[in-house]
Amino acid sequence: MNCREMVDFLMAYIEDELPSAQRRAFDAHLDDCPPCISYLDSYRETVRLGRAVCIEDDAPLPDDVPEKLVQAILAAPRA
Repeated sequence: MNCREMVDFLMAYIEDELPSAQRRAFDAHLDDCPPCISYLDSYRETVRLGRAVCIEDDAPLPDDVPEKLVQAILAAPRA
């Protein structure tokens, strides 16, 4: 597994949904690739923060959230 392939499996990896052979390949890649470890750590944090934001739909936004960002998110098409 290389760095580019690893990205395809990130969510399944952090959700512990990879088949054992893929998980072993993923772990072996991480053993030899500090940049991917950093990327995985930041990905986990992004997922954690995204989930935390979605807990309450009506919760007030922090004061430091730029209005342009809010408008861009609201204008984005929903998938």
